[in-house]
Amino acid sequence: MEPFDRRLEHLLSVAAKVFAERGFHRTSMRDLARASKMSLAGMYYYVKSKDDLLFQIQRNCFQQVLEGAAQATASVSQPEERLAAFIRHHVTFFARHMAEMKVLSHEAESLTGGSLDQVRVLKRRHAELCLGLLADLDAKTGGPPVDRNVAAYTLFGMMNWIYTWYDPSGPVGADALADAICRLFVNGYAAEGVRDA
Repeated sequence: MEPFDRRLEHLLSVAAKVFAERGFHRTSMRDLARASKMSLAGMYYYVKSKDDLLFQIQRNCFQQVLEGAAQATASVSQPEERLAAFIRHHVTFFARHMAEMKVLSHEAESLTGGSLDQVRVLKRRHAELCLGLLADLDAKTGGPPVDRNVAAYTLFGMMNWIYTWYDPSGPVGADALADAICRLFVNGYAAEGVRDA
């Protein structure tokens, strides 16, 4: 990784932590300069503004999640395995990026204009990937047990709100957490008993 990329990655990581703790609107660029140990001029070399910083945090996170999910699901063939790979990747990624997850959840509408539009496109692509995986599973098992959109957003609710209670340094590791969420959702969604109810 080039020095520019490392410095930008450092700034984005620190800013995500500060935004998660203080909130985007209550954080100033001076707060971020202190936390990142960078000068204001140094920060403006990497980002145009505080809004641009928030945009880059959100865009980079969604791009990484999308790319990782595509790779994870491409490595397996069965619908249940592909959905499980999607869930495991999502949960383990955000278990390592808890501050970013909180920022994505709480500051989703703090962006405006083209920045907001770009992030919404990435979010929609991620949701469409999930819906496609559910559709593949439905084709194999005989149709959805519940509305597919309800199922997808229920799954995202399970995965995205871990930042409110999960402790990465606690007794449950990220992989174990991902496996637990995977079993709860996949076994419930794919269960024949649900379709027969």
